[in-house]
Amino acid sequence: MSERSSHGFLTVDELRQEVAAGLVDTVLLAIADMQGRLQGKRLSARYFLDEVLHHGSEGCNYLLAVDVDMNTVGGYAMSSWDRGYGDFVMRPDLSTLRRVPWQEGTALVMADLTWEDGGEVTASPRQILRRQLARLQERGLRACVGTELEFVVYEDSYEGAWNRAYRDLTPANLYNVDYSLLGTARVEPLLRRIRRDMEGAGLYVESAKGECNPGQHEITFRYAEALVTCDNHAVYKNGAKEIAAQEGKSITFMAKPNDREGNSCHIHISLRGADGELVMAGDGPHGLSPLGQRFIAGQLACLRELTLMYAPNINSYKRFVPGSFAPTAVKWGVDNRTCALRLVGHGPSLRVENRVPGGDVNPYLAVAALVAAGLHGIDEELELEEAFEGNAYTSGAETVPHTLRDALALFEGSKLAGEEFGEDVVAHYANNARVELAAFDAAVTDWEMFRGFERL
Repeated sequence: MSERSSHGFLTVDELRQEVAAGLVDTVLLAIADMQGRLQGKRLSARYFLDEVLHHGSEGCNYLLAVDVDMNTVGGYAMSSWDRGYGDFVMRPDLSTLRRVPWQEGTALVMADLTWEDGGEVTASPRQILRRQLARLQERGLRACVGTELEFVVYEDSYEGAWNRAYRDLTPANLYNVDYSLLGTARVEPLLRRIRRDMEGAGLYVESAKGECNPGQHEITFRYAEALVTCDNHAVYKNGAKEIAAQEGKSITFMAKPNDREGNSCHIHISLRGADGELVMAGDGPHGLSPLGQRFIAGQLACLRELTLMYAPNINSYKRFVPGSFAPTAVKWGVDNRTCALRLVGHGPSLRVENRVPGGDVNPYLAVAALVAAGLHGIDEELELEEAFEGNAYTSGAETVPHTLRDALALFEGSKLAGEEFGEDVVAHYANNARVELAAFDAAVTDWEMFRGFERL
């Protein structure tokens, strides 16, 4: 298990020293919302140390009950006009206190959510993941996770892209630069700044590489404990957008920004014992232990019913195209990129890669789903089918859901989801999906205008 680098992170005493020296004047108190975005407050560093450090800070509970445009919508039990849109409490998790190099004089700390009486806000993504990690801990296990976010860089600013209705944008590369050192050099000033600033925020950067879609790139980070990785993911995604904006450019993590290859977020997960001992690796087929085989069998068995937690948006499902390196078949294979689940590594590095999520994934929800599915396989002692060899796109196997509507139906009907996440959580995120579907169904798209304005 990799150790978290102390570089970029702050203790409370170090923060006090930097505040006294005039090096830090602002602390961001952040939560992850339903979309995995950072929401919260910019606090005076002095006020944070005097008050929020000990008591937390209040925020409107609608932050977990709005759509992506921050519109208030109905259907949520925990937050509504009828309930008065009151507050919950954001309580800082001091293990996450870190510098924010791309914002002058700024530190950031993630927060957990409670109600005013101290009760848990069960629909909070961070709390959903914490509960699944507690189930692992009860069995003497812990999860190691790495996420691989792809994004497309555009020469246009975010404001310019908005004002042009996202039409005719100029990608930072005009051709496929997958693994190209020449092509990625064109964007290296931006990518280097992102890498360096993320190192300064406590992330362990591994590499950067070009991808297939014009302007598409990927920066990868070293794996860590599951909650640490998800926090880092949220900080990186938010920070990369801020850095791009400062450079007059824009980047998108949306799953399918155009008709080329989409933005993936492959999630790698392995299990270790409480003291770091290997539990997935063994002397079974492909180097797996019986526990490792059951963990993957659970992933496979529950993949369709939990797809909503991997692919949460309308656009997410447009990635799932045969031959696109995004999976369609619910199959697993050894180093086989045509399968939904790909086994990679050996011994200490042995892990399973879930290739379903796109760049729009909420990492807390996705990793919670991976853990819940894997534990189902372990607890039920599920048998792992033979690894698939060949092209899974043409296998005729069962496929991931084709649309958000299909995924919603499977999620709401999932016995596992109700038992392991709670019926209140299932209802909360099902409502979020219905809100998105209603908004999409009501929209008149460009496709409809071109199709029908004159000719129909």
